[in-house]
Amino acid sequence: MSVEERLAELGLTLPEVAKPVASYVPGVLEDGWLYVSGQLPLRAGELAYRGKVGDDVTTEQGYEAARLCALNILAVARALAGSLDRVRRVVKVVGFVNSAPGFTGQPQVVNGASDLLVQVFGEAGRHARSAVGVSELPLNAAVEVEAVFRVEA
Repeated sequence: MSVEERLAELGLTLPEVAKPVASYVPGVLEDGWLYVSGQLPLRAGELAYRGKVGDDVTTEQGYEAARLCALNILAVARALAGSLDRVRRVVKVVGFVNSAPGFTGQPQVVNGASDLLVQVFGEAGRHARSAVGVSELPLNAAVEVEAVFRVEA
């Protein structure tokens, strides 16, 4: 089954690629490496999860926010690679969690992105990862996630 067929089987629809909020591009494909810039939890162009996880946002909502970030990552990957079927491996994921003081559940939040990537790509979706708590994120987003992929040339 192709990755594109797997998306359909999972009932997932990728959004349009979000326009950058500053001076950068959504991603870069170079020599088989695809680097996707940090993606926010945008749904239909609107920020869906805002605030600090552990205060305004629950861990479960943070998980859903990270999952939404991963959908936006896949939209960028598809746009740059032409098809997600060209992705050979998810190499690295970095998740930034807008954390309330004392919140230490960043790994559980970023699992939202990691779990989705494994659902979509299977074993090729297993990746190295960092889950980092931060004091602020752009637009007061609850989560931001970036990723690196290996893509067939």
